[in-house]
Amino acid sequence: MKNITSKLTLCLLFANFIFASDIEKDLQTQFILAEPGDTITIPEGVHQIRGTLSIEGKKNLLIRGLGMDKSILSFSGQTDGAQGISITNCKNIILENFAVQDSKGDAIKAQYVERIEFRSIKAEWTNGPKPTNGAYGIYPVQCQNVLIEFSVAIGASDAGIYVGQSSDIIVRHSTAYHNVAGIEIENSFDALVHTNNAYENTGGILIFDLPDLVQKKGGNIHVYHNIVRNNNLDNFAPPGNIVGKVLPGTGIMVLAANDVHIYENTIQNNKSIGTGIVSYFITEEAITDSLYNPYTSDIHIYNNIYSREAGLPTLDYEIGKLMAIKYGRNIPDIIYDGMQDPDVKEGLCIQNNFRAEFTNMDIEHNFEKWYSPFISNFSEDPSPHDCGRQHTAN
Repeated sequence: MKNITSKLTLCLLFANFIFASDIEKDLQTQFILAEPGDTITIPEGVHQIRGTLSIEGKKNLLIRGLGMDKSILSFSGQTDGAQGISITNCKNIILENFAVQDSKGDAIKAQYVERIEFRSIKAEWTNGPKPTNGAYGIYPVQCQNVLIEFSVAIGASDAGIYVGQSSDIIVRHSTAYHNVAGIEIENSFDALVHTNNAYENTGGILIFDLPDLVQKKGGNIHVYHNIVRNNNLDNFAPPGNIVGKVLPGTGIMVLAANDVHIYENTIQNNKSIGTGIVSYFITEEAITDSLYNPYTSDIHIYNNIYSREAGLPTLDYEIGKLMAIKYGRNIPDIIYDGMQDPDVKEGLCIQNNFRAEFTNMDIEHNFEKWYSPFISNFSEDPSPHDCGRQHTAN
């Protein structure tokens, strides 16, 4: 009887292997042969995929499943390639109603795509937050006209929902948790990030401009109507990753960016920083890109609701220790490093935020010696940053 059971198990495993191979081959064949206007359906079930599924040079294509919890592409046994799905040099691509799980690298990467939509897509690593998880979940880069909505990202070792070096972006009605960065907009123009839920990440929402990229900067970024709460997860980014410097307990962080508007968000119980506005200098990394601007400018923070339970920030990072020494268990909600672009008149504007405490660290003057920040007085006066204008949401 034991031998019969063993043989039956082997037969079932072999059948599953053949079926998984057929699904993978069928999908990849459809991607290769797709004509404009085609719809490719991912059937219900958990489908084991061993290699990257590639879509290149296609246009007007709909790829859809029967639901993010019904049609699942699992890359847990991936042996070939890094991404789960790779989309390159395409136009008018819609992905909807399916999940990508446990890819070796990025879950879904789109590059050089004109108009791409992610609707009800889940990108997930199922064994919890780990540095061996893929870097990005939903990952359009160098794209134009990007829509991400009603989607979910879980467990990315960099950013769950990431849009980089792109333009005309909408990220809305989506959820990100258990990532290092929940939602990140990097070196991008004209982005609306609204009505999302970012929680239990290391950092909830990041707006970054970084050096050594093809697109040097971004701007006209609006972050509004989001719930950003309990982003206190230990940072599990692999060594050398820039998001490895994000302080656990960060709600919203603006790094070296300009023309950013943060308004009408609910920012709760992020134990280290509710909203941080910092220059690239805070990273203490060398800058070799001569065209890069490391300062912040034209940052507007208004009409947000802040709340935070009394408690210490993360003490494993120097900035966390400094804040704890300065403020104990009552860390200010809005933390500014004071390094605005000297060539830009408009710096930081703060107005009409509910229950928001502020500090200007003035790092240019207070960090001249290793011990100076511990004895210097930061400014808690927000009045220099009241720009005297009545902001309204778009």
